[in-house]
Amino acid sequence: MTPGSRSARIQALVAEQAALRGARVGVLDVCTAAVAALPVGGAGMSAMSRDRASHPLCSTDSVSQHLEELQLTLGEGPSVDAYVLGSTVLCPDLLAGQLQRHWTVFADAALEAGARAVFAFPLQIGAVSPGVLDLYSSSSVELDAEEVADAMAFADAATLILLDARISETGVPFDTHTPGTDQPDTAPFDDLGGYRAEIDQATGILMVQLDVGFEEAFIRLRAHAYARGTRISAVAADVIAHRLRLPPDTAPSDIRPPEARPPDEES
Repeated sequence: MTPGSRSARIQALVAEQAALRGARVGVLDVCTAAVAALPVGGAGMSAMSRDRASHPLCSTDSVSQHLEELQLTLGEGPSVDAYVLGSTVLCPDLLAGQLQRHWTVFADAALEAGARAVFAFPLQIGAVSPGVLDLYSSSSVELDAEEVADAMAFADAATLILLDARISETGVPFDTHTPGTDQPDTAPFDDLGGYRAEIDQATGILMVQLDVGFEEAFIRLRAHAYARGTRISAVAADVIAHRLRLPPDTAPSDIRPPEARPPDEES
């Protein structure tokens, strides 16, 4: 199948889902169409950035929603790797020993949530990289070459939808991010639904309260959610409503998510 015909077919599947909803095409339609077309049980999508808080955009079911939140809170998982490396991450079986060692917390937590296989596809066109499309299956499964190509086409469709939405709302393009480098984003990615704004607001409050930089404040927000087994969005809401105030020593190494721990403290 040629790239052009594949893209046209994927766009038609996405448009069909939007028509069923009776709404303009959005990223949720990409996720729904991907689940219908591929041997997976659910799909989720997160906006990601190197210099601002990442956040989920959409999910097709409770498991995929939990997986998006889980990776955001822990700072590890297939979507994190896919974004940083700028390449597809395929995990047909989370029980594989190397994955258990690589994702020391995420692998077991994802299995407990109901996912056995996970696949992550970066949303990327050129230097534009606004996030990641995640797929999961409740059983071990391998995607063949055609299915991987279709999933990548769904990711491309999502990128174009997000790019169009960004330009329509703000008149400027998405962040640019060179995968595999420490190059910062040049223009922050704005939240399309309010989730990102809430996390950013809570992070800003913690910056003032704790007298720390943005990165450290976000780490502490994540650490608090991780230590208490709750969603980072719930912790952010408590911070904004002044129901929660973190003490200055709130981020000792024993409660930080794995990604935030110094190398000599990792197991």
